[in-house]
Amino acid sequence: MPHDPVLVEEVRSWLKRAAEDLRAGGVELAASPPLTCHAVFHAQQAAEKSLKAFLSWKDLPFRKTHSISEIGAACSAVDPSLGAIVQKATPLTEFAWLYRYPGTDEDPAYDDFLHDFATGAEVMQEIVRRLPAEMRISYPRA
Repeated sequence: MPHDPVLVEEVRSWLKRAAEDLRAGGVELAASPPLTCHAVFHAQQAAEKSLKAFLSWKDLPFRKTHSISEIGAACSAVDPSLGAIVQKATPLTEFAWLYRYPGTDEDPAYDDFLHDFATGAEVMQEIVRRLPAEMRISYPRA
């Protein structure tokens, strides 16, 4: 039986935005020199929006927050197998604001950024794997 088309569209909209964040982050990492601070912001956003897609699919409300820990805890309560990826992605939360404003002048190592960016993509991959086929979208891999 097909799912509610409104629900399907809502979930797909969250995933589309997450995929666009991964795409934007990939472009920023490929720039010369790489725009690493911007790329990790997009990695955080991709993880956050993917987790919100999962909560939407489960028809669970969530507040407006960038906290991967908070959103992820709600996801893990429904699907405990998400616990490991949520724990891995929780440090991404600070990228929602850390480099977005003046005051943080030193960038972490490029390899650290690559790892963080890959984690954002991994969250999306794990969420997409758990969704019904009709809700899945194509997305870039890190």
